[in-house]
Amino acid sequence: MINIRMDIRESIRQFLVSSGYGRIRLKAVLFDMDGVLFDSMKNHTLAWQKAMAARGISADRNEFYLYEGCTGKGTIDQFFRRIYGREANEKEVEQIYQAKSRFFNEMPTVEIMPGIRDILFDLKKYGLKAILVTGSAQHSLLDRLEKEFPGVFLPAYRVTAADVKQGKPSPEPYLRGLAKAGVRADEALVIENAPMGVQAAVAAGIFTIAVNTGPIPPQKLYEAGADILFPDMLSLAAVFGEIVGLFKEEYLCQERRSPTTSE
Repeated sequence: MINIRMDIRESIRQFLVSSGYGRIRLKAVLFDMDGVLFDSMKNHTLAWQKAMAARGISADRNEFYLYEGCTGKGTIDQFFRRIYGREANEKEVEQIYQAKSRFFNEMPTVEIMPGIRDILFDLKKYGLKAILVTGSAQHSLLDRLEKEFPGVFLPAYRVTAADVKQGKPSPEPYLRGLAKAGVRADEALVIENAPMGVQAAVAAGIFTIAVNTGPIPPQKLYEAGADILFPDMLSLAAVFGEIVGLFKEEYLCQERRSPTTSE
């Protein structure tokens, strides 16, 4: 616990220096959905693989982990540009995404991620807002949010694929999440599990915690810009309260160093 605490403290200090924020006053946590709230990526990747195969496109199932966070069109375009040298048209996107959604909905119901309830308990304990920022438009999961996490992810604090022009790795989804919650980048942190999601959060100027809940090599998440990396959600849940406490300490530390700084 001591070493973890020291690693987190150092990550926060490095972030303060690189961002130039000078201080942090934590008010909100922005969550990705798939692989963070729900253990859904195995189903998503298989559904995508089947949908592409129905179109005559051979795809490695693990490749879809790298595109997690993209909108449906963004994922489809990754393959169309590589194979056909162009982006998919509206009809093609609709057909492939409908097939993907159908395959996904035929699969067993996904479970929530182990440890996420503990993290959300700490969120409530410290009075922090929870904001959903997902590239998904999978209604079967979005509709479960209130059932699984009652009163946590309020509709007004959700950003989905329908809310953005550019999906992750563009910062637009996270910037919209900040705007919906009425907080600044130096008042929030992000929990992500995918390289493109990490890139989006970092580009939005937010301290980013990566959790490797899939088969992605850990270095990919660090290369995307993650400030700190955990091997699974349970590991993060075990120290999440510590992280919030350290943010408060670092904020107070910065206040003491800069007593004349105004709002």
